[in-house]
Formats: sequence, C-alpha cells, structure tokens
Amino acid sequence: MTEQQLNAPSCAKPPIPASGIQHTNRRHPDRFTVVGNHLTQHRELSLTAIGLATHIQSLPTGTKVAIKCLADHFPEGEVRIAAALRELEAHGYLARTRERLPSGKVITRTVSYNNPPAMAASSPSPPPRPTPPPPTAARPEAATPSPSPEAHRAAAELLADLRRHDPRLLLSARDVRALAPATTAWLDRGITPEAVRRTLTAGLPTAPIRHPAALLAHRLTELLPPPLPAAPPPSRPDPLQNCETCDRAFRSPEPGHCRDCAPPRPRALAA
Repeated sequence: MTEQQLNAPSCAKPPIPASGIQHTNRRHPDRFTVVGNHLTQHRELSLTAIGLATHIQSLPTGTKVAIKCLADHFPEGEVRIAAALRELEAHGYLARTRERLPSGKVITRTVSYNNPPAMAASSPSPPPRPTPPPPTAARPEAATPSPSPEAHRAAAELLADLRRHDPRLLLSARDVRALAPATTAWLDRGITPEAVRRTLTAGLPTAPIRHPAALLAHRLTELLPPPLPAAPPPSRPDPLQNCETCDRAFRSPEPGHCRDCAPPRPRALAA
C-alpha cells in the first residue's frame, strides 16, 4: 500500500516571457505623482516632451518652469526644451500666457493640465437652438436667421479675450468654438460685449478654476436675459378729411365739419 500524500503539489509557475519588459513594482507610500497613460504612451509626443510633462506635473505650485530654469536642471539644451514645451501646448498639456502686471512688468503664466482628454470631454456644449416650424402656405413665417459671420467673430473674440481679465479663464480653440453660439445669443439680444464680459468675469471663485469652459457655459445659459418686449407701434395721426361746408382739409377720424364750420354745441342748463 502506497503512502498517502497529505500535500498537493504546488501549481506550476507561469512561464517567464523570453523577451519584453518585466516589472518589479513596489508601492510608493509618499513622494509620488500620478501620471496618466494618455501622456506616457502618447503616440504623437516626443520622449523629451513626455518626460518634461511628467516632471512639470510633479512640481509643486509656484515652481518656476522657464526655459532657462529647466535647461539648468536637465542636460537638454534650451532649443530642445523649448520645442518640447511647444509640443505640450499643441496637445493641451500646457498653456502659457503673457500678462502685464500693474507695475508694467510683463510675465508669463504657465498652467499645466494633467488630463486634457477628460477636460475636453467634460466641457458641456451649449444647448441647440430650437428648430422653427416650417412655413405654411396660408401664413408664411420667416425662418430664424442664423448668426452672421460678424456676430460669430465678435463672440469668439470676446471669449478669447477673457484671459486678459482673468488668466484662469484660458480657453482652447475648441472651447471657443463650442461657446460662441451661446455668446452670440447674448449679443443678438442687444447686450453689449462689455456687459457680457462683466457678467462672465464678475464674482469668480478664489480657488483655482479647473474647468473654465464648463463655468462659462453655465453662466451663459443660466444668466441669459430675456429678450426685450416688442416696442408698441407708433401712433399715427388722424387721416385728412375735407370739410363738408368750406372744403378745407382737417384731421379727424370721421368725415364732417372743420372746427370753424362745426355747429356750436348746446350748453348744459344749470339745475
């Protein structure tokens, strides 16, 4: 009789791949940065741009990221670093704006975006305008006119200029195109561009604005003033009539006598 085996044999270990990367991971308890694969595996960014974006996202707020500062920290020269920064701007991971301080000094403000795809997807588009009913043969109605190119251009310039008043209201070209129809609705109702700009920039939160396009879309939709009521038609004078006695022209709602030829009205007798 054979001896009973009390323990089952251990499972075979998975085969080790002959080639390719192998990972030995250990959890980071502190001093780590979460970086999305949309950046680390980006197919259009160079390795210099990916590494630079990862470095910038790991920096605390307020750290200087000028080209000279980065060139002093890394072996890449200023030319390669400047090219990498332009790549990150083109793909939405970085935004740099020039701003003049009250003292007259011009500075560059840099904003890093850690997840541009999610930010672009979360920006709500303005609600579509209702389609007017088709005209009928008995009573034709004019269709709602589409915004003129001049009004659309004015709305786009107004939105792009908001960053001059608050750098946190930096919009991408895609955001400007999405918000332009809602801004045109304000201009079509007789609101001046300065009044629209004041409404969009007044009372902003002091905390950082992570989604400026969503904030502006909410204000453009919820604060849209009603259209002005239709002006009453101008009063028209009474038509001209010819006096039945002297044939002189006078204004009156009905034919009759002019003021000189009209018979005197009887006076009321006192009680």
